[in-house]
Amino acid sequence: MLLSYRYVVEPMLMNRSMPPSPVIPELAYPDVIAAVSWLSQVFGFTLRLRIATHRAQMNASTGAIVLTEIDPAHGVCVASSVMVRVENVDDHYAQVCLAGVEPAGEPVTYPYGERQYSVRDLAGHRWTFSQTIADVDPETWGGASS
Repeated sequence: MLLSYRYVVEPMLMNRSMPPSPVIPELAYPDVIAAVSWLSQVFGFTLRLRIATHRAQMNASTGAIVLTEIDPAHGVCVASSVMVRVENVDDHYAQVCLAGVEPAGEPVTYPYGERQYSVRDLAGHRWTFSQTIADVDPETWGGASS
């Protein structure tokens, strides 16, 4: 039986201890403090809240991510991936390269109207940064709208 869930469309109750984003990825790192520093310097994210040395919340534009300490029993999930929309992907790519990090490749413009590049962070998580460059009907490139 498929259950239907109604996502909140009204403004959510605010909590200063929780980011306001409706979707918040949680990523595990061996050293949360080092990850906060790296993500700030390389990607330009800002620290929102830190809880001792085992957890932190970071702002990524109007979105948020939560950094957690790796559970030694589980390790890092290398399949994790996060996509972040940016205003200018080429400028962001240059910033990452200036920080001494080698992305997987240069930014690429795709037929679905996005310009993107990907890079792995210090714990191996894959980050894709995306800039919208055109509003493209999904049917024109093989997608299907629902």
